[in-house]
Amino acid sequence: MNTDANKELVRRFYAAVDAGDIAAVPELFAPEWQNIDPSLLPMQGLDGARALVGMFTASFPDFSSRIELIAAEDERVAVRASHTGTHQGDFMGVPPTGRQVTVSATGIFRCKGGKLVENRVVFDAFGLLQQLGVIPA
Repeated sequence: MNTDANKELVRRFYAAVDAGDIAAVPELFAPEWQNIDPSLLPMQGLDGARALVGMFTASFPDFSSRIELIAAEDERVAVRASHTGTHQGDFMGVPPTGRQVTVSATGIFRCKGGKLVENRVVFDAFGLLQQLGVIPA
């Protein structure tokens, strides 16, 4: 795959997450996929990918991502994104608050054979918890 195709794969990943489109998982993720994010529990394989794709819209039904920067080299795609949503369902043990949140995230995705095989993502979990009122501002 070339770098443009890999960037398009990552864009499709974000669209699937925004829509909570679990049906898209087999076309986007390799069976050996793994998510490496210190803020979330470990996730791997297609079941882990389904959990990742569905977790945000379950908690933030209006979840939306905006890619601010995307760059690719070989099999890696780097992204800087911002995410918004209204907290209407349990998220990481936090009951719904009804609050609107905006968080930033940076990720490096590894692609192989037209599928995602690894996500290395860091998102502003501390800022999110502050916006939800769990941690004082």
